[in-house]
Amino acid sequence: MTDVYAGRYLCSYRSPTGWSEPSDPLELVVTGLHSKPSLIATPSPVVTSGGNVTLQCGSWVGFDRFILMKEGERQTSWTRDSQPAPSGGSQAMFPVGPVTPSLRWTFRCYGCYSNTPQVWSLPSDPLELVVSGVSGKPSLLSQQGPVVTSGQSLTLQCRSDVGYDRFALSKEGAGDPPRRLGRQPHAGLSGANFDLDPVRPSHGGRYTCYGGQNLSSEWSAPSDPLDILVAGQLPYKPSLSVQPGPTVTSGENVTLLCQLWSSVDTFLLSKEGAADPPLRLRSKHRAGQHQAEFSMSPVTSAHGGTYRCYGLVSTSPYVLSQPSDPLELLVNGPSTDPGPSPTGPSSTAGSHWYLYVLIGVSVAFVLLLGLLGLLLVRHRRRGKGRKPGAADPEPKDRGLQDSSSSAAADQEESLYAAVQDTQPEEGVELDHRQNARDEDPQGLTRAQAATSHAPSDVTYAQLNRLTLRRETSASPPSQPGKPPAEPNVYAALALR
Repeated sequence: MTDVYAGRYLCSYRSPTGWSEPSDPLELVVTGLHSKPSLIATPSPVVTSGGNVTLQCGSWVGFDRFILMKEGERQTSWTRDSQPAPSGGSQAMFPVGPVTPSLRWTFRCYGCYSNTPQVWSLPSDPLELVVSGVSGKPSLLSQQGPVVTSGQSLTLQCRSDVGYDRFALSKEGAGDPPRRLGRQPHAGLSGANFDLDPVRPSHGGRYTCYGGQNLSSEWSAPSDPLDILVAGQLPYKPSLSVQPGPTVTSGENVTLLCQLWSSVDTFLLSKEGAADPPLRLRSKHRAGQHQAEFSMSPVTSAHGGTYRCYGLVSTSPYVLSQPSDPLELLVNGPSTDPGPSPTGPSSTAGSHWYLYVLIGVSVAFVLLLGLLGLLLVRHRRRGKGRKPGAADPEPKDRGLQDSSSSAAADQEESLYAAVQDTQPEEGVELDHRQNARDEDPQGLTRAQAATSHAPSDVTYAQLNRLTLRRETSASPPSQPGKPPAEPNVYAALALR
């Protein structure tokens, strides 16, 4: 086949009645006579189910037309006139959609000139759209961390606990078809490792990955994006310092200061070995320098490590300056001086409230036990002093009491205490006799104690005569000239 045979063909037949009508035209196309164009999808070759996408076919060769073909049982084609491309050459835009996961969306494009419309270029590289669905998204991480240097090896790992058979890696804004790899089992997970080495500045960007099944054209939901930053591409190098110093105590406030004489839009602070993305702060111009202050308040042991900072410009957000000299931050144990806790003044009390409740309940319980013990001891002491059958007899006649005399009341109380605390031997009976008022002006009598077993033993007790039981016994008639005898006063006490 050569370009000579390219063209439009018709056929007809001759019969006794003459020539037939010509057949429908057949275009015979010959490909491979010009260099291949490029085919990209904008904004991305990853399209959600039911979404639309635009395919762009372009070439530095000044083609007059571009042809887009969809692979499949029926090769559908679309032809569009070319338009000048902003960066030079020519291009044509083909809107496609809505896309569904029930079909495979694989495309190629060609270019041709208007005077030889059946002579096409070589086909572009195939572009297959990734139709993402809602199945479980995988995770994407970098073994070397998010900040890499030019020439370094880089491996992006796409992992999922869903048993996907294939994985795709896509770079945002690239338009190139996603890189595809088959399943590579790893520690009970399905996944694939995408090697990007050696690293070039063009590798900087935002990446996502997808998982899919062999029996379905639908892909999973996208992973969380991963930014890859290529350091060392800008000619300047910032400086990094720390306040109050490289060795601090846990709980202090620490500030890392990144400074640069050259103009940059943003500063990045990266910790060595950390999988988290670097911290970003807008640049501020002070004292002739561009700088950013990264605060860590309060600092903990987790902040310890080696730090570097970088500068970047907004026009190339994934290309960084030279790294600063490394700065090692050492965080010692907590300070002995009292200070606010990392989570606020109420965090300690809030986390140990149950200890205070337990201590309060224990103290109250101990005090209650002590009070009950004191009451029990007092009750037992009263029981020992007041034995059964020895209750105080009700006085039949208390006689006249001197209510105006507080001294008599005091003596009565002292008499009760003396009798309660005294424990004589059994069989002792006190015989109280009244003395003359002139010998006992305070109204007190002396009691003589006599016992059958020890008549010589005598026990004395001071008694208030106003409280004693008054009994009148038969007495001999009084002699002339003597005052009549007063009735005797007895107090019978059974002491055991």
